[in-house]
Amino acid sequence: MSPTTRPQTGGVVPPDLATRVKAHHDELVALRRDLHAHPELSWEEVRTTRLVQERLLAAGLAPRVLPGGTGLVCDIGTGDRVIGLRADLDALPIVDRKDVPYASTVAGSCHACGHDVHTAAVLGAGLVLAGLADEGLLPGAARLIFQPAEESARSGALAVIEAGGVAGLERILALHCDPRTDVGRVGLRSGAITGSADQLLVRLHGPGGHTARPHLTADLVYALGKVVTELPAALSRRIDPRAALSVVWGRVDAGRAANAIPMTGEVEGTVRCLDAAAWRDAPALVESLLTGIVAPYGVQLEVVYTRNVPPVDNDATSVDVLAAAVLATEGPEALAGTEQSLGGEDFAWYLDRVPGALARLGVSRPEVPLAQRLDLHQGRFDADERAISVGARVLVGATYVSLLSF
Repeated sequence: MSPTTRPQTGGVVPPDLATRVKAHHDELVALRRDLHAHPELSWEEVRTTRLVQERLLAAGLAPRVLPGGTGLVCDIGTGDRVIGLRADLDALPIVDRKDVPYASTVAGSCHACGHDVHTAAVLGAGLVLAGLADEGLLPGAARLIFQPAEESARSGALAVIEAGGVAGLERILALHCDPRTDVGRVGLRSGAITGSADQLLVRLHGPGGHTARPHLTADLVYALGKVVTELPAALSRRIDPRAALSVVWGRVDAGRAANAIPMTGEVEGTVRCLDAAAWRDAPALVESLLTGIVAPYGVQLEVVYTRNVPPVDNDATSVDVLAAAVLATEGPEALAGTEQSLGGEDFAWYLDRVPGALARLGVSRPEVPLAQRLDLHQGRFDADERAISVGARVLVGATYVSLLSF
């Protein structure tokens, strides 16, 4: 069902949900600013984990820190039906360039992807759900998942899964900040909502030699140039264009002298794709094409293809759940469609095991023109903090809708 179908939910969500979330709003904003000022990179989220753990313990809950020491899960309520709510904890190795009181105090690191907002929203939802459970008003159970290392090739989602964090879940839901969407609105899409994101390193080896006599050696830099230009071109003719399988290079390194052909050189970039089947076949195809590209030049080829994440493929029923929750908590004007992005998200690994959906949480002031909004992964990116309460309301609402109506 499309978000514009506007499913009816009646009195499924608690009638005083807005009041319950509002009671935590100032605390959640303060937490978000604290996290923003003290960002921690992937697998280093010790302080962040401790702050979340302490707040959950103060609410009478029993959070369990993951075996690696960062990230945690926390169950709320009882029952056979358990709905998972996921947040990510890590920051990025990007310089914070904002002039705000809560700017990063850690050199070279900041929350440029909104994970601090995600953490605050899921914590807020958890505190409200805990209060409802204490009053006997939660018709099932919820599991909060505060995941480490979303930004790492060594996915924190897989660590959660290996630790049993999704065992017994009926559904899993998450929100991700979207600066293209106005605060107060939530973007939904059935099917693939993100792309895959892999890394590719191509390294060439040769005997080296003088640039005056390339015919007596292997012209490694020329071969590397062929890799840079011909691999993307070849992929465009071997894969259905609708899969949008693309290679974009980010680093080239070869040689140090203008008159010497080097013995080694390498080029590194990302492989992104919108289609899960094309993603599965990509490593073998890429290596085959590279072998053919460099064959005429007498160089040795080394390919390091690193799997990161497949596309996030939203379950249609879970999108219905989120649409119903947005309608019930925010109103019909808050429902928005959204496009598929080539950005990667390791929430995809959860959806390999459990039905679920990722929604896009609007974080931009409506008066800011779209062309002037800063994208994610920029040092000046910031979020309208009203989005925290929106996210908390939607997640609590989705938990109720899922437990009572689907």
